[in-house]
Amino acid sequence: MELEEGMVRKIAISVGAVGVFVALVVGIGATYNDGGLGSTGGLALIATIAVFILAMAGVGLLLAD
Repeated sequence: MELEEGMVRKIAISVGAVGVFVALVVGIGATYNDGGLGSTGGLALIATIAVFILAMAGVGLLLAD
């Protein structure tokens, strides 16, 4: 099964966005790990999730045909 050129670009952008999200979550876990996540780390994690949702919505709008 061959993929169209546009579909490969969409997949690459989506996988890249998810990779950035995973890297941010791991970075937050490593930075705010004081025997637990703590309130500051929790807020950072919630902000990261919110930004990820907005970013994926933006990517979806950008890639919509």
